[in-house]
Amino acid sequence: MRKPKIDPSIFWPSVLIIGAVLILLFINPEAGRQTIGNVLSGITHNFDWLIEWFTFGGFVWLIYLACSKYGDIKLGGPNDEPEFSTFSWISIMITSGSGFALMYWAAVEPIYYLAAPPFGLESDSVAAAQWGIAYGIFHWGFSAWGLFCIPAVAIAYCYHVRKIPSLKPSVACAGVLGKHAHGWVGKTIDIIILLGTVGGMGTSLGVCVPLMSACFTELFGIKPSIYLDSAVIIIWVAIFGTTAYLGLQKGIKILSDWNVYGIIVLLVFMLVIGPTSFLLSYYSQSIGLMLQNFIGMSTYTAPILKSGFPQDWTAFYWAWWVVWAIYMGLFIARVSKGRTIRQMILGSILCPTIGTSMFYLVLGGSVVDLHLSEGINLITMLKENGAPFVIVELLKSYPLIGIILPLFILIGFVYQATSFQGAAYTLASMATAELKNDEEPAPWHRLFWALVLGVLGFVMIIIGGLKIVQLSSVILAVPVYIILGIMIVSVIKWIREDFGTTLSSPKLIYDSENKETLSQP
Repeated sequence: MRKPKIDPSIFWPSVLIIGAVLILLFINPEAGRQTIGNVLSGITHNFDWLIEWFTFGGFVWLIYLACSKYGDIKLGGPNDEPEFSTFSWISIMITSGSGFALMYWAAVEPIYYLAAPPFGLESDSVAAAQWGIAYGIFHWGFSAWGLFCIPAVAIAYCYHVRKIPSLKPSVACAGVLGKHAHGWVGKTIDIIILLGTVGGMGTSLGVCVPLMSACFTELFGIKPSIYLDSAVIIIWVAIFGTTAYLGLQKGIKILSDWNVYGIIVLLVFMLVIGPTSFLLSYYSQSIGLMLQNFIGMSTYTAPILKSGFPQDWTAFYWAWWVVWAIYMGLFIARVSKGRTIRQMILGSILCPTIGTSMFYLVLGGSVVDLHLSEGINLITMLKENGAPFVIVELLKSYPLIGIILPLFILIGFVYQATSFQGAAYTLASMATAELKNDEEPAPWHRLFWALVLGVLGFVMIIIGGLKIVQLSSVILAVPVYIILGIMIVSVIKWIREDFGTTLSSPKLIYDSENKETLSQP
């Protein structure tokens, strides 16, 4: 049996760069913080319009493609069936693309919006509260998952239709780059995406570790410390390292399924014992508000008001999402064999949007109700104590806290592990020389990247430099947007070459020697 091997031209440069960055952070963690911050501010404040229009335009293109005749193109051969059930397929996408960070932001983001609302609204007002969860649902909804789906279409078409035995992002750019996609230009693209994925996971750690530690402090009375944070990291690495090592069917699928079951139990339980009527009514209004203003929210830049809201939130979110986009697109492409382009687009945009909005329904709605109705000033608590304390205060407001808090911790651990396991699997896929259909990266390779992510967490805790990784990962969004544009043009070119106007295509065979796909009569 053939064993997939690493691609040394991608694996070793990536490892050396990551190692060099970690060493530099150890030596001088403050160096470059201000410079990186200034660069990030320059990106989100000077290119906000471009970031927003690319994101919105990409979403429109996906909907057009799904509704067109090309949406019927099957990702695979005529007899290929989906590798996963619909439930498992959706579960894998949602849990890999969100993680514990979703639980964090759903519970605290509305308070940020109440403190500094959009459109020049008065702080902590009724008008500001109207947008409390509408903007959260927007930021974790159609546009975000659309960014994930753009590379998914290109990579899935290469891998399942054109039969190119590689899950490298560069391969999906070959329609434009030609032979350069297999040379140093392609290697550079793959390394950029790999480093962005590692940095994106660092961003996730930046919010998840402190929150989980705060929950442990509340539940067990353990004092916050580096040892507690380190224990949290160890548990996470043990979980997602094991499932990544076991692979898609034996590890990732099973953990994702059980994670979704747990999420349903947690959210339904909190909905039933919480302010149910208010939550459902508030959610209904917020969905309507978001849909009614979707285009305006997608292009809002506040050039006259200069509030900074769209730059600090929407443009930053889109830049953060796009760093994850190709990693998630690769993962979505890998698990979507046997489905049509239409099914993949609609399934990977609509289903995760509905799923993530449920967190805003329960957690986001509850935190707004707690602030408005219970006389607890969460805005002041957020400024003085930080977001983890606001979330713990929210959980303490529920009856049966002895059940809610342990369940929240358990789901949080599993949820973040599912996100990290997908990242470890994808990193290994990108750094593997060749992956034929149904092949997976070597188990040791998947475990290696799981350990790298864990080491990153330890280093960031020790040096207190999580902010540097967060900012750096978003700065990588600039080249990623260019890569996504190349992918869109490439897949349009390939579809027209392979299917023309009739959707009647000859058999496509990949010539590994010349690295090109040939049409056989």
